[in-house]
Amino acid sequence: MKTISPFSLTYTPNIPEILLDLNFTLALSTYQAGKVVFISAIDRDKLIQLPRTFDNAMGLATSENKLAVACKKHVIELKNFPALAHKYPGKEDTYDAMFVPSCKYFTGSLDLHDMNFLDGKLLAINTLFSCISEVNSDYSFHPVWNPDFISELSPEDRCHLNGMAIKDERIEYVTALGATNEHHGWRKNKMQGGVILHVPSGEVVLSGLSMPHSPRIYNNKLYFLNSAQGELRIADTVSGTSDIIAKLGGFTRGMARMGDYLFIGISKLRHTTKDFSDLPISKSSFAGIVVVYLPLGKPVGEIRYESSVDEVYDVKILPGLKRPGILNEERIDKIIPVTTPNDTYWSVSD
Repeated sequence: MKTISPFSLTYTPNIPEILLDLNFTLALSTYQAGKVVFISAIDRDKLIQLPRTFDNAMGLATSENKLAVACKKHVIELKNFPALAHKYPGKEDTYDAMFVPSCKYFTGSLDLHDMNFLDGKLLAINTLFSCISEVNSDYSFHPVWNPDFISELSPEDRCHLNGMAIKDERIEYVTALGATNEHHGWRKNKMQGGVILHVPSGEVVLSGLSMPHSPRIYNNKLYFLNSAQGELRIADTVSGTSDIIAKLGGFTRGMARMGDYLFIGISKLRHTTKDFSDLPISKSSFAGIVVVYLPLGKPVGEIRYESSVDEVYDVKILPGLKRPGILNEERIDKIIPVTTPNDTYWSVSD
């Protein structure tokens, strides 16, 4: 029997070329495996990955030099120190970036989904309390918006709010699995009850969706993933309709753009209910990334995990980084970064 190593993956030959030519690294989160994974191209033929443990890793947020990770009971914010990267003990001049933990917010179990740095704040979809909240050091969370149909903030996951689309440094749209106002109310019609809401007006602009996630605005057009059908769609918010761009063969969740390419997370379908087992993607689903060439609306490549990863939540782009490193709390117990406004140091414990 062939032995498959942890986090073993396969990929179409063009993937390393795309990452090299566009000069970026992919970051993905998998709460099922409890990891954040960096995927980079070391040449035009080969990918290399760096998985790090983050408890129940979900939403990721990036800014120019920051990365935030939503974990089970906290959010960890990391900062990139390139000078630390070049001096990494035992692997000097291996990495071109080094993300190290800079602060930790104790939130409790809020089931945070999509996150973004906006106007100097870290905003997150607070799924448990059915709202958008700010992550800061003052409270477990600070609510800033909730759907009009949610009558009160309560830890009941009433509508399974999950994704956010950004326009002009504000949250323009969000996705939810139902416009419902009772404890886990979305579960009663989860295969056809999904909605997209316009945040400034509070209006439902699309309905009848199949577990929508990851709304994104690209070139002033609203794209989203109709997850349970394995579809990439484009929305017409005036008519309240949407068109299928591509069928991707798995449960779609997590989407990021670089150049003319979309990088979309794919998860294996859970076979826990009859709803899922009867879906067309139940036989084709896998875990990994599908690359869609946006001008043509066609998949042109993929990354598939053969082991360890069954579900992907978020996908982010780290532009300009060819081989970044990342430390988690476990690593800094042994290899300790020390930073000042003027210099950086490594302290290696015995």
